[in-house]
Amino acid sequence: MARRKRGEECKSVPAWLTSFSDLMSLLLTFFILLYSMSTLDITKAIKFLSYFQGEKAKTFEQISIVKPIQIYTQDIAKKVKKLIKRILPISAYQIVVAKDYVMIRLFNRVLFKENSLRLTPEAKEALDKIAKVIKSLKGDFLITVEGHTSKDEPTVPMKNILDSWDLSIYRAAVVARYLISRGVDPTKIEIVGYDAVRPLYTWNNPILQARNRRVEIYIKVNVQRTSEKGKEVIKEEEEPSKKKISSGKR
Repeated sequence: MARRKRGEECKSVPAWLTSFSDLMSLLLTFFILLYSMSTLDITKAIKFLSYFQGEKAKTFEQISIVKPIQIYTQDIAKKVKKLIKRILPISAYQIVVAKDYVMIRLFNRVLFKENSLRLTPEAKEALDKIAKVIKSLKGDFLITVEGHTSKDEPTVPMKNILDSWDLSIYRAAVVARYLISRGVDPTKIEIVGYDAVRPLYTWNNPILQARNRRVEIYIKVNVQRTSEKGKEVIKEEEEPSKKKISSGKR
């Protein structure tokens, strides 16, 4: 038998075909990348697909696929920390982040002038920054300002202060009023006084007891509100061990 020539056993693929297939693969990858980075318009997509399905294009109502506004507590905490860390020493505040709230804890040593309810210049500057962050929030949220005292709170005569319960509420009220004066919506603020029933430290160390004297600002997100006789009501359980005053109009 005659031996076949080597060239007849396996014909070589034309060079242009290899380049063409590579080009098609790259184009397909490119368009997939563009599609993945784009925003899908449901109405246009259905109209476009109807041409390939052999159906007459129909008109569709506009469909919104934008997610509802959601406030992320991590973002709030980062903004607040970035703004106040240049104003207050690290020992003057604490920031706690949870799923549904951000808590900003301000200690009395820096918050108020000694033996008074007057804010220090540093406290006012920090509260200005906090108010700026609060005013930028969108969606449902509630600001709760809590005042706290210590069990060995010095008894300094103050106007309208009858006991440590009043003192805790007035501390919260001073901070809340300052935030309102800086443009925060008063209907979104409530104040609470806890006296010394929620201490951070229980040891009888004077330094630790002094840190129990504080004001905590809670920025609560995704709060459900219901209307009752034209008044907004917050769906929260009241605790019998606290005094509560709402800053909204009655």
